[in-house]
Formats: sequence, C-alpha cells, structure tokens
Amino acid sequence: APQPLFFTDPATPEIYTGLYSSAASDVYKRQLLLNPGIIRNRLKVYGARKNARAFLEVQAEKGSFAEYIWDFVDGTPVQNRWKTMADVPATTPVSDALSKDMKRRGFTFVGSTIMYAHMQATGMVNDHTVDCFRHRECRAMAGKA
Repeated sequence: APQPLFFTDPATPEIYTGLYSSAASDVYKRQLLLNPGIIRNRLKVYGARKNARAFLEVQAEKGSFAEYIWDFVDGTPVQNRWKTMADVPATTPVSDALSKDMKRRGFTFVGSTIMYAHMQATGMVNDHTVDCFRHRECRAMAGKA
C-alpha cells in the first residue's frame, strides 16, 4: 500500500510507534528530527505526537476512530455522480465539518482538503466519475447498485 509522503522509508511507521505512548518525551521527538528516514519538519513531528494523543482520546470516547470518522457520513459511503474530474471538489461541507471537529479535538494538519482526500482514500466518498469502471464497483460495495 502506498505510504503518506511523511513516510519516506518503509520502517517509518515503526519509528512513530513510540508517539502513541503517553511517555513519549521531548527527547524522543528531538531524536526523530535527526532521523534521515522521515521528513524532518519540526511541526509535523510534534504534530504527529499531538495527533496521536487526540486519536487515543477519540478512541476512548467513541470506541474506535473508525466509528468517529464514519459518523460524519452516517456510516455509509457518499455516492457522487461526477461526469468529469473537473466536477470533483477539493472540499465539501462534510469535510469542512470533519476538519473543524478534528481541530477542536486537538488534531493538526487536518484541513478540509486533507480530510476530503482522506475520505476519498478510505472509501467514505465515491468520487469516481460515472464513466469509470470503479464507480459502479464502489456503488455496489456500498450497497447502492
């Protein structure tokens, strides 16, 4: 599976495992900034820690992060019917609401465009154009055939 740009090395997810620990220290974060296997942007490294904390809080509150995020689409993928790629928006009112709520919960680097891309990548929204073979397949998987 393709990794986010942040992960420039296959070992990167393991590098970040310590961020989920409540004991992750500033020393650990500073060590990450020296690691050549990741994009060494201080705001992103510190943001990853902040997001890990917020993720765990959402998990504790909602039972799972999936439960939380899928609530924004009532648990069912949004089925769009775009004719051309030019019709596909960069954001929607749902991605705006998701972004706003995530920021309120302490997440960072979760703008509406990023959240809409996440929604597309995880199947929360079907933005394949109607002439694309995947559009029909995604509708069928969502039970909307």
